[in-house]
Amino acid sequence: MLVTGDKMTPNRAVLIAQLTDIHVGFAPHELPEELNVTRFRATLRRLMEQPNRPDALVLSGDITDNGDHASFAKAADLLRDLPFPILPIVGNHDSREGLLRAFPHIVAAEGGFLHYVVEAGQGLRIICLDTLELGRHGGAFCEARASWLKERLIEAPQAPTLIFMHHPPVVSGIDWMDPAPGEDWITRLRDVLKGQHQVLAIHCGHLHRQINAQFAGIPLGVTPSVAPVVAMDLNPIDKDVPDDRELITTEPPTYALHRWDGASLVSHYERVGNWQVLARFNSGLQPMIEGMFAERT
Repeated sequence: MLVTGDKMTPNRAVLIAQLTDIHVGFAPHELPEELNVTRFRATLRRLMEQPNRPDALVLSGDITDNGDHASFAKAADLLRDLPFPILPIVGNHDSREGLLRAFPHIVAAEGGFLHYVVEAGQGLRIICLDTLELGRHGGAFCEARASWLKERLIEAPQAPTLIFMHHPPVVSGIDWMDPAPGEDWITRLRDVLKGQHQVLAIHCGHLHRQINAQFAGIPLGVTPSVAPVVAMDLNPIDKDVPDDRELITTEPPTYALHRWDGASLVSHYERVGNWQVLARFNSGLQPMIEGMFAERT
């Protein structure tokens, strides 16, 4: 596992995988194995089968459902033999104590916050933020965390930087999951990031759906969950009037693969399932591939 401050130095494009909102420990039904563990196991299997194995894996929060040591231990055990570094982030369902115990390579910063920086190779810098506020479902970003982030950005103003955090600081339209517009923590984060042109993108979790947006002039993406997905309903919700709308669905788990080649960042998303292969690169399709390459000249 990677110790904060260590460097990954691959001699090709850097691939950063992102899994989010796994929610190990949520087991409402009697099954041979907890549903979220089954989905997590399948996603990790696909990640290992990928033709392009990642250089690191970011777990962007809600690794567990209750923040308990047993759930963290179960998650860590499934990750134990992966051949690349694990970069875990705390989510609102997690606990800092549980995360530190399961991933001892992470060191709590001053104030107890679990934020850190990793040099990822090809000049890329990764900053993992802590947006947890105990007892709160939504995000938080206090003055101490803002000061820490500001210092990290000032110390490397020319380094291409990718920020990961659990809570997206945007209003998505999924009313029951969203922050209120203009919450203090969002304003504080925006103030720190304004004009920070070295920040290539911000990638989050929490919403359990894929979202693309902008924040402080920076591209922002939300990776869908490994656990069951939040239903697509952009209508306002009245907390006092249960309207039988869909809230959670069994859409397949998804992961992201962020590719940095030293000049540009591109994010790919793949759903995990038993898909059929409809075409392979064989001699029959070689003329098509050759023709596509010929068009590049």
